[in-house]
Amino acid sequence: MYQIKFAQSEKEIGDCWEVVHLLRPHLDNKEAYIRQVKEMKEDGYHMLYIAGAGSSCDAAAFAGYRNLHSLHGGRYIYIDDLCTLPAYRGKGYAGALLDYIQQLARETNKTGVVLDSGFQLNDAHRLYLNKGYKLSAHHFSLRF
Repeated sequence: MYQIKFAQSEKEIGDCWEVVHLLRPHLDNKEAYIRQVKEMKEDGYHMLYIAGAGSSCDAAAFAGYRNLHSLHGGRYIYIDDLCTLPAYRGKGYAGALLDYIQQLARETNKTGVVLDSGFQLNDAHRLYLNKGYKLSAHHFSLRF
């Protein structure tokens, strides 16, 4: 049976490396990734993961989120990251992480949960729509 756990320690953050690297392949150094997550946690980033899903897997899926407060949305949870390793897809792990975050949002009186998703991620879009999420905006970015 799996558990949803918060990645708090360096070891737990490191245990999420494989699934994080799948979602964020530009992160090419595990030690630098661990340092970055620790810095992000100081700014309010939280990392959840599915533990105990399989004997050869430390983290079958993970989600990263922040508590935000804005004029357009009030106080809400923003999901930055959500990914499941291919061998563990279709088992409900991403949905379980979404449900867990949604429950956290309710318990802390947030107005809702918001996330962005790449255009090509059709399976993820289906999950979000099935969970009641609405397409509400386009996300634009300008990188330097």
